[in-house]
Amino acid sequence: MGAIASLMTLETWEIALLALLGLVAGILNVIAGGGSLITLPSMILMGIPEGLANGSNRLAILAQNVSAVSGFRKQGFSDFRLSLTLALASVPGAYVGARAGVAIRGELFNQILAGVMLVVILLMARRPLKPATAITNSEIPLSRARLFWGHIAMVGVGFYGGFIQAGVGFLLMAVLHKVLRLDLIRVNMHKVFIVGVFTAVAFVVFLSHEKVWWLLGISVAVGNSLGGWVGSHLTVSKGEVFVRRVLLVALFFMAMKLILG
Repeated sequence: MGAIASLMTLETWEIALLALLGLVAGILNVIAGGGSLITLPSMILMGIPEGLANGSNRLAILAQNVSAVSGFRKQGFSDFRLSLTLALASVPGAYVGARAGVAIRGELFNQILAGVMLVVILLMARRPLKPATAITNSEIPLSRARLFWGHIAMVGVGFYGGFIQAGVGFLLMAVLHKVLRLDLIRVNMHKVFIVGVFTAVAFVVFLSHEKVWWLLGISVAVGNSLGGWVGSHLTVSKGEVFVRRVLLVALFFMAMKLILG
């Protein structure tokens, strides 16, 4: 823990509030994305420096996605072979992005994130090329070309995830849905695994630069973990139409907030 964090404390009510915000963020992250746009600003409003908030938030995201992967698996949704290869493709980008993210400034954060989210809105608002398949865990064959470009795109997704993290779920969903042509149930199934892997890489980088406050991270992680579990069950029980609606609404309002300030 860095020198700044060692001089800071959290009141009991602040820990409880962070856990509650983490719960909401965890559900939103798994179903759509952008949950960190709830937790990060809240940390900063509590007087926590941006770099420390950005690094500590990675612990909560990591816990959330471990919980979500378990939740999907218990419902019969898993494809660890594809999830792992996509995740490994994102690792180099995540490492480089995290190195850059250590010194990121709030204004740049907002500008980049708003731009990415507006692009994703345009991509995700279009109707899928094929109707959603029945919600089963049967393997869906993918062409070599789609697999190739999907893995290449993961490098860029990893960089953004390591760099900023907040909103990376939107970008990842666009790649999995539009490049690999997966339905939104499987998109979220793979998303939580991939984010979990490259978040672990980014977390190590932030930790090595003393940008992690354990008490802060654990407080949010408690809520994020529960939110990840709830979000994985809502994704499967409510289906693709529900996920799409939540995603587009979340994208629009968060992008407008960033643009208008």
